[in-house]
Amino acid sequence: MTTIEKPPPIQKNPGKPAVSERIRGERRLGLYLTLPSYLVMLLVTAYPLGYALVLSLYNFRLTDPGGRTFVGLSNFGVILTDPVWWNDFVTTLAITVVTVAIELVLGFWFAFVMLRIIRGRGPLRTAILIPYGIVTVVSAFIWRYAFAIDSGFVNQWLNLTDFDWFGGRWSAIFVICLSEIWKTTPFISLLLLAGLVQVPEDMQEAAKVDGATAWQRLWKITLPNMKAAIMVALLFRTLDAWRIFDNPYVMTAGANNTETISFLAYRQNVTLVNLGMGSAVSVLLFLTVVAIAWIFIKVFKTDLSQVRGDQ
Repeated sequence: MTTIEKPPPIQKNPGKPAVSERIRGERRLGLYLTLPSYLVMLLVTAYPLGYALVLSLYNFRLTDPGGRTFVGLSNFGVILTDPVWWNDFVTTLAITVVTVAIELVLGFWFAFVMLRIIRGRGPLRTAILIPYGIVTVVSAFIWRYAFAIDSGFVNQWLNLTDFDWFGGRWSAIFVICLSEIWKTTPFISLLLLAGLVQVPEDMQEAAKVDGATAWQRLWKITLPNMKAAIMVALLFRTLDAWRIFDNPYVMTAGANNTETISFLAYRQNVTLVNLGMGSAVSVLLFLTVVAIAWIFIKVFKTDLSQVRGDQ
């Protein structure tokens, strides 16, 4: 006796693999472990951010507490139509792009060196980390005196007579970028090293057997498997560079069009005690940081579970 077989049940989203119970458990564990820190960060940052947003809607100076008036979004209009904001925006953008790009290349080189060297690996990694361990203000003073017009040794090395590195905009920005690259390249190299050790060695060996060159292995195997580490390194370093304050403050005090967005917020809030305008600059700085983070996440589209090979 023949029977009619029932058709197989229709699967929902057949193209999307089901998430295993182990992955769900890891996500729950990750949420439980990070929840306390999220709550603390919310308590610490929510009130300052909210209060800054409120102040940005007022014309308020500490020298005239009774003259506080509500102006709405006028402060933002004044800032965005002022050439000072856009000059500081260009300066910040130039420092960020140059430093992050060079640090990424140097960080890759340092990461490869630290991975390949067997003898003396510990002392080498320690030596590379020394610049990153120096306080940023101290580092800025070191570079300021190194490039000083009268007592700096850089002019002596280059046989330059009375060349003022901080007397021009782009020469001063060049020194600021050098100091940033020297100090923070070890940070990127460590993040990239963490991703580099995760690249499967058997894939590299198989590519060598197939005749792939070093560049082909780099572009086809190493970089795709390091996508998550590259995103983290670029995101963290870009956000840090975008908020740069110490080096311009110590080296130039914002002179010769070397002021950054963070320096502008400091000058409005502390020097001019214009809390309304300064808070508006801080809010715009926060929004640009959020926009940068969103762009990185959208461009890289990194799924950490796929990078690990989980299903």
